[in-house]
Amino acid sequence: MAFDLLSLVKDAKTIGITGHTNPDGDCIGSTFAVAKYLKKALPAAKVEVFLEKPEKAFDHVPGREDLIVDFPERDPFDVFIVCDTNYERISDAKKYFDAAGRTINIDHHISNAQGTGEYNYVIPEAAACAEIITELIPDEMLDAEIAQLLYMGIAHDTGVFHFSNTSPQTMRTCARLLEYKFDFAKLLDDTFYARTNLQNLMMGHALMHSRFYLDGKVIVASADLELMARLGTGRDETGGIVERLRVTEGVDCSVYIYEKAPGYFKGSLRSSSDAVNVAKVCEAFGGGGHDRAAGCEYDGTVAEFEEKIVQEIAKQYS
Repeated sequence: MAFDLLSLVKDAKTIGITGHTNPDGDCIGSTFAVAKYLKKALPAAKVEVFLEKPEKAFDHVPGREDLIVDFPERDPFDVFIVCDTNYERISDAKKYFDAAGRTINIDHHISNAQGTGEYNYVIPEAAACAEIITELIPDEMLDAEIAQLLYMGIAHDTGVFHFSNTSPQTMRTCARLLEYKFDFAKLLDDTFYARTNLQNLMMGHALMHSRFYLDGKVIVASADLELMARLGTGRDETGGIVERLRVTEGVDCSVYIYEKAPGYFKGSLRSSSDAVNVAKVCEAFGGGGHDRAAGCEYDGTVAEFEEKIVQEIAKQYS
C-alpha cells in the first residue's frame, strides 16, 4: 500500500479528525469511519472528531454520539487528520491543525491535488473521500458500522451512483462494503431521500420561485433569513433542493442560495453536463468541489451573489 495511515498514527496518544464546513454525507461518513477504525486499531489512543453540527438527517448514523460540534481550546494533538477538504475549509479546526505534532490530509478534490498536510493522500479520480478511506482500512478492521459510514459517503458524493464520477472502481468498493450486511436501503432513505414537511415547504418555495438565466440553461432559487423565519425552517431544510432543480428540463446548471447569517450566504451548485464546471465557478468565490457538484459562500446581498454566480457560469459558455 503506497500510503499507510496506521503507520503514521500508531504512536499517537491523541488524534483529532475534521472535515469541511457544512459537512455533507461524504465528509461525515469519512471522518466518522476514520475515527472508528483508529479507535479499533489503537484502543489506548484518544480519538476525537470535530465538525460543525450536521443536518438532522445524520443524527442517528454510527459515531454521531461522539462528535464534538464546538471547537474548545485544548492541548495540541499528536496527530490531526483532515478528510475531504483542504486547510482553508476546516473553519475553527485550523487551530488544532496548526498546533498538531503531525498533520495528515486525505482528499479527492482536484482543487486540493497537492494536499495541505505534512502527509497527503489525495486521489482526484476517486468518487468520494470515503472511497479512498475504504482502501486504507484492512478487511480485518472493517465492520458493519464502518462499512455503513463509508457506503453512505460514497453514495452521497455520487448522487446515489447517478453522477458521472461513479466508476467501476466505485462499484467494486461498494460491493466490498455491502458484504457487511447493513441495511443500505434504510440508510439512504434516512440520510439522502427522506424529507420532512418543512423541507417540502422549502422545496416547494424554491420550485415555484425559481429563475432562469442564459436561455433557460441555468436555474436559480434562493431563501433569505426572513423567508426561513416565515416558513419556520432553517439550514436543515435546504438539503436536496439544488439537486431537484438540476433535473429541470433544458437545464445545464442549478444554483441554490440560502442565508446562513445576516448578509452571509451559502451557494450550492450542480451541473448536468460538461458545459459547466461548477467547481471553477465556486473557486471564484473561494469555494470549490467537483466538476458537477460544488459550493461557495459570499458576504453581501443575495441579489449580488446570484448575479455574480450567473456571470461566472456565463464565462464557460463564451
